[in-house]
Amino acid sequence: MLFEGLELVSALATLAACLVSVTLLLAVSQQLWQLRWAATRDKSCKLPIPKGSMGFPLIGETGHWLLQVFSKIFSHEALESYLPKIQLVIQDTLRAWSSHPEAINVYQEAQKLTFRMAIRVLLGFSIPEEDLGHLFEVYQQFVENVFSLPVDLPFSGYRRGIQARQTLQKGLEKAIREKLQCTQGKDYSDALDLLIESSKEHGKEMTMQELKDGTLELIFAAYATTASASTSLIMQLLKHPTVLEKLREELRAHGMLHSSGCPCEGALRLDTLSGLRYLDCVIKEVMRLFTPISGGYRTVLQTFELDGFQIPKGWSVMYSIRDTHDTAPVFKDVNVFDPDRFSQARSEDKDGRFHYLPFGGGVRTCLGKHLAKLFLKVLAVELASTSRFELASRTFPRITLVPVLHPVDGLSVKFFGLDSNQNKILPETEAMLSATV
Repeated sequence: MLFEGLELVSALATLAACLVSVTLLLAVSQQLWQLRWAATRDKSCKLPIPKGSMGFPLIGETGHWLLQVFSKIFSHEALESYLPKIQLVIQDTLRAWSSHPEAINVYQEAQKLTFRMAIRVLLGFSIPEEDLGHLFEVYQQFVENVFSLPVDLPFSGYRRGIQARQTLQKGLEKAIREKLQCTQGKDYSDALDLLIESSKEHGKEMTMQELKDGTLELIFAAYATTASASTSLIMQLLKHPTVLEKLREELRAHGMLHSSGCPCEGALRLDTLSGLRYLDCVIKEVMRLFTPISGGYRTVLQTFELDGFQIPKGWSVMYSIRDTHDTAPVFKDVNVFDPDRFSQARSEDKDGRFHYLPFGGGVRTCLGKHLAKLFLKVLAVELASTSRFELASRTFPRITLVPVLHPVDGLSVKFFGLDSNQNKILPETEAMLSATV
C-alpha cells in the first residue's frame, strides 16, 4: 500500500509538472515569436509590430499601408514577372545538384535555394556568388539564434543573433545602395522596388534602416518554410514514384514534356501552371501532410464561447494547423499521401471551412502563399522534366517539427544530370537506373 501511495503521489507530481511545463512553454513560445519579429528590426525602425500572431508567414501582418504594398508584391502581375527568374534559379540549382559527384543534403541545399531566390528574384540584388555564400552563412547564424531567450550575455545565442543581424544589415545596406544607384536595364519590378514605390505613393519615404528591416523580413518570410516544403516535396516524389510518373504524364499531355522525356522549349507561364490540375493536387497534399509550421497565435477581440467554454476578450489563443489537418473529418485516410483527394472528382478540402489551412486563415491569411505555391510548382515541374534522383541512405529519415518541419539528417539524395544534347541519363549512371526514380 505504501508503494502504491508513493506511486500515486509521484504520478500526480509528474502530471502537475507536465501541466506547468506546457503552460510555460506556450507562454514562452508566444513571447519568442514576438521577439522574433522585433529581432529582425532595429529599435529605430518605425514599421508596426503585429500583436496576437505567431508571425507566420511574416508578410501580411503589418500596418494597413504595408498590407496594400504586400498585396502588390504578391499580385498576379508581380508573380508573372517573377516566374522566369524563379525558373532560372531553380534550373541552375538542379544542374548544380546533378553535377555534384556525391549525394547532397536536400534540406540544407533547399535553404540555399530559397535564400538565393529571395536575394536574386524577390529583392533583385546583384551580389557576387562569393559574397552571397558568406551572406547565407551569416543569415543561418542569425536564424539559428532568433528564438534565443533575450539574455544579452557574452557567448549567448541572443548576442550571436544580434551580431549576425548587424553583419547582415551591413551587407544588405551595401546591396540596397548599389541597387538604388543602378536603375537601368531591369525588365521587371521586384518586391523591393514595389515596397519603395508604394511607400512613396502613401507619403512614407522609407529610411535606410526601414529598408534594411523590410528587406530582412522579406528574406525571413521566403526562407525557412519554403525550404521545408521543398524538402517535403522531394521526399514524397521519392517515396511515391507513381505520383511522379503521373505528374510527368500531365506535363506530356500539356505539351511540356516530349514522350522521350525531353522537356519542351519555352519559359513557364502562370496560366500554364494553373492548368496543371494534378500538379496543384500534389502541392496541396504536400502542404496538408507536411505543413512547415504547427500553428499560430491570435488575440481575442471580443469575448466568445466555443464548445461550452468562454474565451475572454484580450486572451491569446493558439490554433493548430497540423491537428486540424489530422482530425478534419473531410479527409479520408489522413496519414496516406494521396494527391487525388484534391481532384475535382473528390475535392475533400471543399467540404466546410477551415479544414485545410496550411497558410492560415481569415483576414490574416498569408499574402505570400501564392508565391510559395508558385515556387513549389516550378520546382516540381523542373524535377519531373529534367531530373533523375534517388535516395542515398538505406531508409527515409525521421521527421522533426522544430523549428520547422524537416528531416533530421536533411535527406540525403543523389541527383543525376541529363545530357544537354541527347537528354538521356549519363552513361556512368546507367548501372544505377534500377534504383533511380
